[in-house]
Amino acid sequence: MKVSDVRLHERTGLVFTAMGYGGAPIGNFNGRFTDEAAYDMVSQAWQQGVRHFDTAPGYGNGLSEYRLGHALRKYDRTEMVLSTKVGRVLTPTMGAPADNGQYQGIPPFVADFDYSYDGVMRAVEQSMQRMLTDRFDVLFIHDCDRYTHGAAQPDHFRQAIVSAFPGLESLRDQGVVKAIGFGVNETDVMTEAVKATDSDLCLLAGRYTLLEQDPLDALLPICEERGIGLVLGGVYNSGVLATGPIDGARFNYGPAPRDVVEKVARIDEICRRHDVSLPAAALQFAAAHPVVASICIGARNADQQQRNVELFESDVPQAFWEDLRSAQLIREDAPTPA
Repeated sequence: MKVSDVRLHERTGLVFTAMGYGGAPIGNFNGRFTDEAAYDMVSQAWQQGVRHFDTAPGYGNGLSEYRLGHALRKYDRTEMVLSTKVGRVLTPTMGAPADNGQYQGIPPFVADFDYSYDGVMRAVEQSMQRMLTDRFDVLFIHDCDRYTHGAAQPDHFRQAIVSAFPGLESLRDQGVVKAIGFGVNETDVMTEAVKATDSDLCLLAGRYTLLEQDPLDALLPICEERGIGLVLGGVYNSGVLATGPIDGARFNYGPAPRDVVEKVARIDEICRRHDVSLPAAALQFAAAHPVVASICIGARNADQQQRNVELFESDVPQAFWEDLRSAQLIREDAPTPA
């Protein structure tokens, strides 16, 4: 398996690389980048064969979009797949860059959730300006899930279906974007969204991994039947599949529960038996399903980016996957790398 392996999404004609670059870190997520360091990170990914780049207005109040757009302008636009998201509209305010949650030193904007038709149009226009482009390859409706909105989620989801998605359909009809869909954190929300819409491509974060395979029940069969591609983020489940069963391991944005740590320890034991790196297994497992167009991995520095590539391209023997399945640590119907 190679980072630069190409995967054709037949429904849209888009050609993805097996690994994409996730732009949250260069939006100053959990740390600060200089512009130059961000540009170097994107250039490194390009040199390693990455051609899918994903970002969002919510990644640092537009900072990730700005940096990604400026970093990519020296490359041929026709050679990349560029995806961003709608659902937030940014309004400038007075003040200096400041911290906001897990984002540090980000531009002074107020980010308002807006899943209306007009909100989609404003968000796309803003993103075009930040990213120095007149079109996108993919637009996802972002975060219309329970993790983001809690009790208000049903109202936001309903507006996303009846108002935001028609806005994206209009942009698709105009040729402004080639593929449209949803980017969420929950399998059931994604399943409901693809059932209700004519989505081309969706982004699911942290729900199809070595630890979680519920999408095999309904979501992935629907995608396969309709020709809907899936981009995967969060394939380390927020960290535990990268760090292993250590003290303080993180799982889905919080401390890893004991049962999760115990399962990871069992997977890691089989990894050691076959001389396989746990994070390599996590990356390659997620990429193995035929519906998956790309897995998006964000790197914080050059060493991390290089390590991700090495892990993705490392040799994992078939006997390893067979042992995981025999131990009932992955589902019987889960595809594994050939």
